[in-house]
Amino acid sequence: MPPYYLTTPIYYVNDAPHVGTAYTTVNADALARWHRLVGDEVWFMTGTDEHGAKIVEAAEANGTTPQDWTDRTSARFVEAWRRLDIAYDDFIRTTEPRHYAVVQRFLQRIYDNGYIELAPYSGLYCVSCEDYYTEDQLIEGTCPVHGRPVIEMQEDNYFFKLSAFEDRLLEFYDQHPDFVRPVSKRNEALGFIRGGLRDVSITRTSFTWGVPVPWDSGHVFYVWYDALINYLTVAGYGSDDAAFASRWGAAHHLIGKDILKFHCVWWPAMCMAAQIDPPDEIFVHGYLLMGGQKLGKTMIAAGAAGGDGAKALRVTDVSPLALADDFGVDPLRYHLVRDVPLGGDGDFSYEGIVSRYNADLANNLGNLVSRVTTVVQSKCGGVGPACDEGSELAAVAAETLETTAAAWARWAPHEGLEATWRLIGAANARLEAAEPWKMEPGPAVDAVLGDALEVLRIVAVLIGPAMPATAREVWRRIGVPGDPGSARLPDAAAWGGYEGGATVEKGAPLFPRRKA
Repeated sequence: MPPYYLTTPIYYVNDAPHVGTAYTTVNADALARWHRLVGDEVWFMTGTDEHGAKIVEAAEANGTTPQDWTDRTSARFVEAWRRLDIAYDDFIRTTEPRHYAVVQRFLQRIYDNGYIELAPYSGLYCVSCEDYYTEDQLIEGTCPVHGRPVIEMQEDNYFFKLSAFEDRLLEFYDQHPDFVRPVSKRNEALGFIRGGLRDVSITRTSFTWGVPVPWDSGHVFYVWYDALINYLTVAGYGSDDAAFASRWGAAHHLIGKDILKFHCVWWPAMCMAAQIDPPDEIFVHGYLLMGGQKLGKTMIAAGAAGGDGAKALRVTDVSPLALADDFGVDPLRYHLVRDVPLGGDGDFSYEGIVSRYNADLANNLGNLVSRVTTVVQSKCGGVGPACDEGSELAAVAAETLETTAAAWARWAPHEGLEATWRLIGAANARLEAAEPWKMEPGPAVDAVLGDALEVLRIVAVLIGPAMPATAREVWRRIGVPGDPGSARLPDAAAWGGYEGGATVEKGAPLFPRRKA
């Protein structure tokens, strides 16, 4: 099977996980689960970025050491992703010895190849961005991203000769038109390159919290250069040649647009300088917005009480765990994958979650499960009848699989879910037309209910990447053994898999309706 190495950004540990980081991670997890479902050999990684001035600043503000701070904060990401059912294969921390070794090996190679040199540097630096700005990039003297004052930095740094890769990057983009997607983000990256590339500082002497430079112990590597290399650490660079050859040739990065320059310009140039190929693909998503403002680390909830208290959500009170406590993990995952398409900015609101929950989960999927299991109890003695091979829903299911698979493959999971819900809608419409609850037990009732059970079996497979716990529960209620996440497409969604004779359980409503 073809490999599929999928990465999220590694998240900075100066504060807690928020809904913006959950948006990226849940979508990546859903994509990884989808690729496992179609039979790809998936390696999915996430992790935490733990070096740099921001970490020193955060640790000092909290009266502790950088190592203690990163240990505590990284653990919060691990717990958040556990709660949100993120099934990663590797969680990298940039303070791990394995990462130190890879950073030093990789950048030593670039240094030996002549693309790193020492020079004095003076510039305007934003601690929050870990990046330099020119005067004309500032907004009233402050960072254009964080709105905080910049500081004048003066020190001897080692510089990466990014300027040497202008032509090579343009040639690479020309030869690999799908390297950065969507097209709008590809054009943005090309704009950076065509605007002229300057050499960039990659080390610091003003603090010691970082990976030491192997050829000069007075310097540590600048956080972005250290962080980008995490993808190589997990892929097995320098430690597992077979794993690296397999994974790196199929590396797919999912990132937010605020880090486009680092990933789509600096990173491929670094790879070229070290004489390895750039990653296979970088997909850039937009911001998750509330009231037009980017959700960031200042927008953490005061608590995770959930319930009615969550209705007063403010821009500064957005915790994914609080929302998961309120709505449930799978409804939150569904909202994050379904309502904000990857690639553009999207609005986030409590009302939006409620609306999607009621429309899709309570009124459609939940209603279908409730109707079918209830009528099987009353008309079939709780035993599910087999589906009809010649059912009119068979063609709808086949079209749904084709449309859904194509959407997930092109980084459009929201369209895949939309197609799956059309199949749910068709099954509900069939029930409305036939009204089996009014019919006498017999072959006619069995045919209608068998087809509906088969739709539920197929739907559970297709929604599994976004809603794994719900998929398992639907299978359990209709009497299908095993885990739909272990099934493989296309066979698992081929019509005719529900053979009948299984015990069907009614159960409590999967998704009780919510009030706005």
